[in-house]
Amino acid sequence: MKVKRRLRIQGLRKRWLINSIGPIFMVAVLGVVVFSISIANYYYTSMRNGLEAKANEATDAFNSYAMNSYNEFYQMANLYVTDTYQDQNIELQFIDSNGRILVSTYGVTAGLMPGTPDIVTALDEGSMDAYMGADPTTGQIILAVSAPLEFDGRVVGAMRYVTSMERANRQILVSILVSVLVALAALAMVYFSNMVFISNVVEPVAEVTATAKRISGGSYGIQLENKYQDEIGELIDSINDMSTKIGQSEKVKSEFISSVSHELRTPLTAINGWGETLLSGSCSQEELRRGVETILKESRRLTSMVEELLDFSRMEDGRFTLHVEQADVQAEFEDTIFSYQALFRQDGIALHYEDGGEIIDPIACDPERLKQVFCNVLDNAAKHGGAGKRIDASIRREDGVIVITVRDYGPGIPEEELPFVKQKFYKGSSKARGSGIGLAVCDEIIHLHNGEFTIDNAVGGGTIVTIVLPAS
Repeated sequence: MKVKRRLRIQGLRKRWLINSIGPIFMVAVLGVVVFSISIANYYYTSMRNGLEAKANEATDAFNSYAMNSYNEFYQMANLYVTDTYQDQNIELQFIDSNGRILVSTYGVTAGLMPGTPDIVTALDEGSMDAYMGADPTTGQIILAVSAPLEFDGRVVGAMRYVTSMERANRQILVSILVSVLVALAALAMVYFSNMVFISNVVEPVAEVTATAKRISGGSYGIQLENKYQDEIGELIDSINDMSTKIGQSEKVKSEFISSVSHELRTPLTAINGWGETLLSGSCSQEELRRGVETILKESRRLTSMVEELLDFSRMEDGRFTLHVEQADVQAEFEDTIFSYQALFRQDGIALHYEDGGEIIDPIACDPERLKQVFCNVLDNAAKHGGAGKRIDASIRREDGVIVITVRDYGPGIPEEELPFVKQKFYKGSSKARGSGIGLAVCDEIIHLHNGEFTIDNAVGGGTIVTIVLPAS
């Protein structure tokens, strides 16, 4: 398991680095290439412009002298090289009309014929030209600029400046190496910052993933320590909240199964017991009547539980619908009150009703479903608040809505349980019989009527249920 987790972390880290470092690396390489080309072009262009400026200046000065013969040209070239020219880094050559070096500041090249394109252009076309490449005579990389020398309107030779590119290429190489080092340093900083960031993201995500797997494996309710104040922290809070809610749901489900099993077993036991008693034929007329009443009562309770379970099933899969028609909600509520008054009287509970002193017009609703809500609310009031021996019910119209209240005078609901009483299967600390889904069904029915269903503790004790329905 740890090996798989490590492999997944490494895979995520690899994808992260490829997706983040990859583009930056490409940009860095492109930047180094562009910088290298630019710096080389800058150096070469600057050197060429410098040599061309020297050649222009020197040829203008040299051509200004009056020369009557080739000997004078040769003597002037010798004199210029030996007495006038001072630059030790740039070789000055005088080329004759055949392309041979007559005089040179380096001396050793005199008599050679370089034959480079710049010389050919200067002698044949009478225009200045430059050449950069290997020197045919020495093999050294050079930059040469040749400018024509004229006498009586014709080219008699050329003045050629030659410099080695070794130093310039070394400077260019150093500049490129510096740029590469800067790019590598930047990439290293980005890499390590990404590694730190990945560690701060991947490790918590891996921990959350492992916890989610534990939750899916049945370890409900486990919690992750949250040390983060960002999106990771929000994710951990969500996982913890999910784990808590799943744990609560599992607990509620277990309690529901246990409760329903008990609720089903009790009436079935009573029915089976009285059925066997009646079949024995040894009971009196009074016992016979009592047994039939018990069987009917427990059968109705089973039917009610089955109906609640069916309603819950419809709620879960979205098949819970209403059959809407124009109906008198006040009449439905009063019928329910009338039915329960006699029933509650047998248990010593007084059911008081107030109608608000006015007639409420019919509204569009599902009367059967609303009556189901009324019955459920009154049943709960008797089960949970019957100890108060009094239940108050009322219906009135106010501000465009119909308000129905049912209040008991029992012990009320613990404050910490109030937010959960309408949740499915929730029974809290109550020991009263029931499946725990009746109030959830009531809330869904009122919600489908675009109304409100609230449960709260009443001032002075007991519980009050408020149903608010649109009046039109």
